[in-house]
Amino acid sequence: MSKANAVQVGGTHYKSKAIQPWDYIASNDLGYLEGNIIKYVSRWQDKGGLSDLDKAKHYLEKLIEVETDKAICRESDRLIGFMDEMAKGKSKKKQKGE
Repeated sequence: MSKANAVQVGGTHYKSKAIQPWDYIASNDLGYLEGNIIKYVSRWQDKGGLSDLDKAKHYLEKLIEVETDKAICRESDRLIGFMDEMAKGKSKKKQKGE
């Protein structure tokens, strides 16, 4: 057991877990939003009750919002690239006199 895992500041709500949430989060290279979802879902029965589930839901909603925005940007970039390629094709046709 790591030194940090041997001590829990602010309660015992993670002590009963087979895997500490922060070990799971770090081992799986999860980001801030995902990590907080894991944290709150892991502890809700032992610490914050439904409030922790509401917090997990809030982080999940933000994660969905962020990932949706990223997907929209990727699709927009893809469409811009496609339009640029179409414009280049038209320009080449004009140069050839087609």
